[in-house]
Amino acid sequence: MASRTALILAGRGRYADPWHDTAAAADALAVLLRRLGLEVAVRGTAPDALDDVAGPSLLVVAAGAGRRDAAFDGDDDAWRAFHDRRAGWVADGVPVLAMHQAAMAFADDPRWGDELGGRWVDGRSWHPPLGPAVLRVAGSDDAGRRHPAVARLERVSVTDERYTDLELRPGVRPLVVADVVPREAHDRPASVGAHPVVWVAPGPGRVLYDALGHDDRSYASPDHRALLTAAVGWLLAG
Repeated sequence: MASRTALILAGRGRYADPWHDTAAAADALAVLLRRLGLEVAVRGTAPDALDDVAGPSLLVVAAGAGRRDAAFDGDDDAWRAFHDRRAGWVADGVPVLAMHQAAMAFADDPRWGDELGGRWVDGRSWHPPLGPAVLRVAGSDDAGRRHPAVARLERVSVTDERYTDLELRPGVRPLVVADVVPREAHDRPASVGAHPVVWVAPGPGRVLYDALGHDDRSYASPDHRALLTAAVGWLLAG
């Protein structure tokens, strides 16, 4: 029986930023996935990063938005084959786990927002200060059944950022929500309330976005590790 494989895309260049240690995130995810029995490869984002890669069992995106500099790593045309290959995998049903700043990634390819089920929108999206938080599980369907990724969780206790006012696509199913209270919202009173931070996108394949994972403190959370373990199990069961 062929081994299941995971490909982690770690942001660099136009998909890295000074606020997130994508190498550390990729390492934490690789450790978790190997413990679950997957063969893991980590690739930095580059125009040719996917040229010699067959479709993996699971695609993991740990990339964001960085320096879009044609002289540094190519113009948008140079990246088209990378995005076409990634989008082709998603269209063929390769499951996707996208982490944290992935909501900011691949802005040069509008297909990514539809695949992910939402995006960070500059000037609208934000987050309260990083710190301890207890997030609510909200993954029940109309029949009251929990989604498998959160079926055994009552809450997610984590030290992390809580992304707020993300733009969600129709058909997204929220699994975990963050509550923003008035004292946190400051001059954004419309933001008070529940905001999805983990969701499942409509498809065509299985796609789960997890807005948690700012740094190692998040991946050290037993609740977050349990969420990721269950999420990977669900993604690979499709």
